[in-house]
Amino acid sequence: MTSTDHMRQLVQKLDELEDQLRLGGGVKKIEKQHRDGKLTARERVAGLIDHGSLFLEIGLLIAHDKYEGQAPGAGVVTGVGLIEGRHAVIVANDATVKAGAWWPETIHKILRAQEIAMRNRLPIVYLVDSAGVNLPYQDGIFPGQYGAARIFYYNSLMRRKLRIPQIAAVMGMCIAGGAYLPALSDVIIMVEGTSFMGLGGPNLVKGAVGQKIDAESLGGAAMHTRTSGVAHYMAKNDAACLQLIRQKIRELPGSPVLVKGVPPSKPAEGLYDLLPADHRLPYNVEEVIARIVDAGDYLEFQPEHAPEMLCAEVRLHGRAIGLIANRRGFLKTSGGPRIGGIVYTESARKVAYFVENAERLGMPLLYLQDVSGFMVGTEVESEGIIRAGAEMVESMACATVPKIILTLNHASGAGYYAMAGQGFDPHFSFAWPTARIAVMEGDAAVQAVHGPEIEKLKAAGTPVPQELQDKMAQTRADYERWLNSHYAAARGHVDALIDPLATRRILAFAFDAACASGHRQHLALET
Repeated sequence: MTSTDHMRQLVQKLDELEDQLRLGGGVKKIEKQHRDGKLTARERVAGLIDHGSLFLEIGLLIAHDKYEGQAPGAGVVTGVGLIEGRHAVIVANDATVKAGAWWPETIHKILRAQEIAMRNRLPIVYLVDSAGVNLPYQDGIFPGQYGAARIFYYNSLMRRKLRIPQIAAVMGMCIAGGAYLPALSDVIIMVEGTSFMGLGGPNLVKGAVGQKIDAESLGGAAMHTRTSGVAHYMAKNDAACLQLIRQKIRELPGSPVLVKGVPPSKPAEGLYDLLPADHRLPYNVEEVIARIVDAGDYLEFQPEHAPEMLCAEVRLHGRAIGLIANRRGFLKTSGGPRIGGIVYTESARKVAYFVENAERLGMPLLYLQDVSGFMVGTEVESEGIIRAGAEMVESMACATVPKIILTLNHASGAGYYAMAGQGFDPHFSFAWPTARIAVMEGDAAVQAVHGPEIEKLKAAGTPVPQELQDKMAQTRADYERWLNSHYAAARGHVDALIDPLATRRILAFAFDAACASGHRQHLALET
């Protein structure tokens, strides 16, 4: 299979899965939503963002391989979109999936969306339509440090300390503790006739205190806007509600900064051809870069020193960024041959210095990950690779400029961490379908787990028994499953898997969002 065919096959498989997940609970549930006079979550998002603009969806694949396929998208749509020209985070409950009830992974998705809003200082819009906790799975939803309470903690931080605008539109059910999400927002909108907000529904109220009351009187839009004062605005229908949200976004201070750029020097279509179908084979990462960043203004930092790590100042849609990438293959250096994808002592220090310079300049960072780990052995240990690696990690971890990672191929070992792995809170984390994220490859794991036993058998001249062969095969199979990009996306290890052809557009959009507030001053100086 050619590289192109391999990439096309992976992208087609991803597209088919994503199309299926975007249907949520299916056609019949969508039709029911319409009969109830409501738009679906995705229709609401499409009606809220600027016409024709990109919606950068986060976590679409989460939980797709759990619960026998009954939790597509974990029942919530999350992402970043343009509203009145301003980047905003959007959280929309999908009521076609078990009435929008919260699964454990729903909490994870909402928290990630809130973290993106906080890290990038973006307004956040909640389109609420949820029946509350999915009770059979309450143990993964209700308790714990990262249970549902964390959502309200983030609500409170954004409202009281970070001053991040939060707009909540109750467009369906909003029951029990979930009602605190809109209650802790700055603006609360309800929709006449279709929305309900209350700590308990009519059945619970009847059972708890013996009162008989209908849902509209108990917690409908009219009651909350006229009597309780909990909600601030009442919209006639979903479409009017979305327009009201857009109006509130328009009222926010400040205006977006426009950035101009030039196209890449090479066409994006070539991205399908570059990565070999066999992930172990080398390729030219400069060819990848040339198809993503603006033509011209490419300046590599120390190109002949520790060349296994590529550091360069580039522009993406006119925005100056610092780019860090792993070269692959065998490289000749004055100090001897180097293996691409491995971090050596010199390359760790080179990257640390580059990152520190970017921080001083206020230049956001893009990490293109294809890293297999740090070099090992007596020579590098005597060179102090542990200290050099710590410097690389520390400079990245403490950099306050926006950081975005794109995993092209491998992301293994401590190299994954040093290349701004997700544990270090990058502003966004993306991957191509070719990405392989795990502590090591399957063959290496076989050697690590079963190596001592195999060596004993070899020394004794004894063949490997079938039982051990089966264990080795199972280890390889486990790692192949864990290394799969869909597995990583299903567990939130990346924000989204992206088609290589969409890389430039998505990265530019993500940098616009990440730089929209905290680093706008640097962009203004350039433009």
